[in-house]
Amino acid sequence: MSQHFIREIETLKKKILAVGAVVEERIAQAITAMVQHDTALAQQVTDGDDEVDEMEVEVEEDCLKILALYQPVAIDLRFVIAVLKMNNDLERMADTAVNIARRAEYLATQPQVAIPPMLLEMAERVQRMVTQSLDALVRSDATLARTVCLADREVDQINRQMHVDIQQEIRQTPDQVERLIHTLSVSRHLERIGDLATNVAEDVIYTVEGEIVRHRTSAYASVPARA
Repeated sequence: MSQHFIREIETLKKKILAVGAVVEERIAQAITAMVQHDTALAQQVTDGDDEVDEMEVEVEEDCLKILALYQPVAIDLRFVIAVLKMNNDLERMADTAVNIARRAEYLATQPQVAIPPMLLEMAERVQRMVTQSLDALVRSDATLARTVCLADREVDQINRQMHVDIQQEIRQTPDQVERLIHTLSVSRHLERIGDLATNVAEDVIYTVEGEIVRHRTSAYASVPARA
């Protein structure tokens, strides 16, 4: 294996982690904008979407160049393929953060109402999933990646309960239906980010172990969740 190839792989890893760091920040900013009714911060998230798009294109081009020039095999091939997929999922996370920011902009124009505690809990769990999926990539830690996969079930459950609670609140306060629909939309977008973080975690497992665990919950069901 040439030193140049090793440097290319290390550079690719740094670039995908840089994308992850920016996306992680965008998600945090979107959630903060929602909680603090901060329209300026929400607009900042929306305006920053082009940066992530450009980073995604650069990483994809690097992956294709490595595949064409070096024809990697085994774990190196799995890593490049996984990065291609992660790159797309991270860009979609950024798009979803923009959607949350837009909901935050609307909610900031309404009479300020406390954010449902369940939604705040969901936001915290989703942010942790994103962080852990990237940590799993840095450390090549399949066990941590499986923890992310398990956490997705809890986020899905919270999202379902949010649907039930908001439907009930709409019946009780029909004059607040638009605000409540936007709140429910935030829950749905958070759940989507959780799904995408799970995709990243599954790709880490594939890279480390060569096992495709997508659609196979039994492949990580026995791993105890971490705090």
